Parts: sequence; structure tokens; C-alpha cells
Amino acid sequence: MKSFELHDAATVQEAVALLAKFGPSAKILAGGSDLVTGVMKDWVHGKGMPIPEKLIDVTTIPEMVGINIAANGNATIGAATTLTSIAESSELDKKWSVFTQSAASVASPLIRNFGTLGGNINQRPRCWFLRGEHFDCYKKGGDFCFAVTGDNRYHAIIGGELCYIVHPSDTASALLALNASATIAGPGGTRNVPFDNYFTGPREDVLRENVLKSDELLVNVSIPQLAPNTKTAWFKLKDRQVYDFALVSVAAVVTQENGVWKDGRIILGGVSPVPYRAKVVEQALAGKNIKDNIKAAAAAIRTVARPMSLNAYKVDIVIGLIERVVMSTIA
Repeated sequence: MKSFELHDAATVQEAVALLAKFGPSAKILAGGSDLVTGVMKDWVHGKGMPIPEKLIDVTTIPEMVGINIAANGNATIGAATTLTSIAESSELDKKWSVFTQSAASVASPLIRNFGTLGGNINQRPRCWFLRGEHFDCYKKGGDFCFAVTGDNRYHAIIGGELCYIVHPSDTASALLALNASATIAGPGGTRNVPFDNYFTGPREDVLRENVLKSDELLVNVSIPQLAPNTKTAWFKLKDRQVYDFALVSVAAVVTQENGVWKDGRIILGGVSPVPYRAKVVEQALAGKNIKDNIKAAAAAIRTVARPMSLNAYKVDIVIGLIERVVMSTIA
């Protein structure tokens, strides 16, 4: 591993000042499970993806650690809060179980003990061509996507262009389903960004996965109170039961009345460069009896799926899991 400088930040403002001072060569460090033991250890770099030279530790910034349930029923979770703290929070689980379940499904207990919410949301993709030393792909600043002609069994079936990564974060899918938002700090102060607008796909900018600028950091995440008659559900399918990323995951937040879909969000993981909101399925269920229409509605995902040579199997899995997860919210 290449040597680096480690800087401790006592406040959000200090962390922002260090990012601004050092520029793109600096990165935020919390658990480090992806950045240090993944990207930097494996020398994942290219002209569009330089190896970090300076790391800024934010784990001792008080406002970035912890879970707070406000009087209005909304939740705020610091970006440096560990995944274990989220998964084991009875307060979060009581109202937003899709979020706690997604956190509990990440990697292994050991990694969840030091891996953080911000790190999970902002981790780099797991594509084996991106992570491979000898593949100068689009996301590294090269001029080719090796998944197009190579082994693409785990790659995107929806929304791929130039780059066919799948977004690796489980918690990101749950947060998008919950209509959550992110507080981002930068030199100009803080801004609030709904997760609907947080993620950046390769069609917009192939070198990025989110809206964070080089001198900005994620401070916390806010989750609004659920509407009455709303239930949530989560399911993640993976090759191995422990320590694996999603082949396909589904996060559902459904508001219904007498079995009729009133509102909701269905988010898919493992199928697209960003957590994918299955609006085509939601629209097919709007105002209809869920049980009577879920099969046809789930099948509507075929209208947006564009599988590659080796991953068409994901389409059938997605359809089956959407049915299963949505139905579990009305059981």
C-alpha cells in the first residue's frame, strides 16, 4: 500500500477546511473498510481515479456519530455511525425496519462493527474490472468498459451506459425507499439533498457515483416519519450468506388501505449503477388491489431491463423478489 498522511478532524468545519486545503488528493476516512482495505490496498487507480494521499478521520466528530429520534418523529443518523449501531437500534427498527435490516445485511459482523453508514453509502463500485489492476476502464478515466465483452454476470441490467457497474450499498437502497435526505457540508455551509438526487450514474458522469464534491462530506442522514398504514420490507439475495454483495435486493415502503396501493416506493439494488427506483412497478400498482395486481406489475420491470450477455437471469429474480417483498407488506 502506498503511504498516506492521516489527519484528525475535531469538527465538521475542520474536516471541510482540510478537504479544501488538500484538494482531490484527500478523502474522508471513517471505518476504512472499502477505502483503505479495498481501493488503496489493491491500488485501484487511473487518471480519473488517483490514489488518495491524505485521509481525514471524522470518527471523533460528535455530530457525525449517533442516532437521534426527534419530537416530530423524524430520525437523524450521523454518517460516522457504525452499521452495527444501526442494525441493533430498537428505536430505528420499530419504525424503519427496512433500514435496520439493510444495515444488518451488510458484509459480516466484524465489518459492521467498524464500517459506517457514510462509508456504506459512498463506497466505490465492486466491478472486478474497476478493481482489477490491469483494466483501464471508463470509470478509471480510460476509454472502454470491459464488462461489455467480458464476464458481466453480476453487472447492470438497467440504466447502464458507458459503464455497467451496480451500486454496492444496501443502506442506500433502503434510504431511497424511505424518502430520506442527506446533509452535506462544504466550504459554503451545509445543504440538504434528497436521496432521489444524491446518486450519479455513468450517463451523467462516469467518474462519480454521487453528488459530493471533492471539498464536501456527508454529515448525516434524515429519515421522515412514515405515513399511517405504511409498512416496510427488505430482502437481499446473494451468492453467500455472509460477506457478500447483492445479486439483487429489494427495499419496499408501501402505504395501503384495505389492500389497495395508495403510495409507496420500490427500490432495487444490484441491478443498476445507482439504487434503482422501480417507478414502472409503482405506477402499475397505483390505486389497485396489491394482491390481485402484483404479478403483472412486477413483470413490468421487463420493459426497462436491458440485460447483458451473461446476466439475463437477474430479470426473473427481480420480478420474483418484487412480488415477494411487496406482498410481505400486506401480510
